[in-house]
Amino acid sequence: MAFGILGVGSYVPDRVLTNHDLEKMVETNDEWIRTRTGISERRVVAPGQASSHLGTEAARRALENARLEPADIDLIVACTFTPDRPLPSTACLIQAQLDISAGAAFDVNAACTGFVTGLAVAHGLLRNGVAKRALVIGAEAITRFVDFEDRGTCVLFGDGAGAVVLGEVEEGSGILGEFIAANGRMADAITIYGGGSMNPPTHEMVDRREQYMRMSGNEVFKFAVRILSEALINASERAGIEVDDLKWVIPHQANIRIIEGAMKRFHIPHDRYIINLDRYGNTSAASVPLAFDEAVRDGRIQRGDLIGLVAFGAGLTWGATIVRY
Repeated sequence: MAFGILGVGSYVPDRVLTNHDLEKMVETNDEWIRTRTGISERRVVAPGQASSHLGTEAARRALENARLEPADIDLIVACTFTPDRPLPSTACLIQAQLDISAGAAFDVNAACTGFVTGLAVAHGLLRNGVAKRALVIGAEAITRFVDFEDRGTCVLFGDGAGAVVLGEVEEGSGILGEFIAANGRMADAITIYGGGSMNPPTHEMVDRREQYMRMSGNEVFKFAVRILSEALINASERAGIEVDDLKWVIPHQANIRIIEGAMKRFHIPHDRYIINLDRYGNTSAASVPLAFDEAVRDGRIQRGDLIGLVAFGAGLTWGATIVRY
């Protein structure tokens, strides 16, 4: 049996935070941000709004696109490093908000590689007969964990969610090849030091601002440029295709320089890359499905198109998926 994408959906908060807004908050400017990252604005969650709320709305839209009801879903994989709470999983909260009372629900935390990793996990469970239809959701409220006194990170990230419905499709279509990997020896390259069992929440921890994300920008840049192309090559080999055969490539929306550097080795025209980070910034696990949904809705991606999804993230993690939509 073959399994693929039956429907797509996405959701972003209403509030827009522009580069000019950031100029009033931290020592930076619009030109500096745009030339180094490609980002002009990003979305920010409202008070009381969390990852589960973003993910639930994206899931509803994906179900509508697939012409299915919540009751048709028996597996929810929520990909996030910004859960609503330590317990329970964000997937369980989304399951409740969708009023689904049966099936499995759990979170996957592979940071920005989360959606690609979640696809691989859900695909494996579908193939093993554990479930028949799955929601794979990338949902992040990253601005809750960004230090707006650190211009190296606060300019990069935004909030949002994207979702797909996975189910049985015709043989020869659907998910054709997958590759996921990690190197935990580089764990400190992108991290949040505080809030976990090693460094639990205390007044002292907050005073040291350890509840916020920290990143070694140069180290991550060099790693990402190399590993994105390698991940896409590995997934393409497993799918039995050449990377240059892809109609579209949807990379993790981290930084325009990383994307351009990573894709130089391929002969794919620039206009076949789906890029929307100028409007949303880096939305971590939400970035790939958010860009996927936008390209479906505006008509660029059509049924039958061969698409490469590729990402890297904290961990460090990386991976790619080849899908015939």
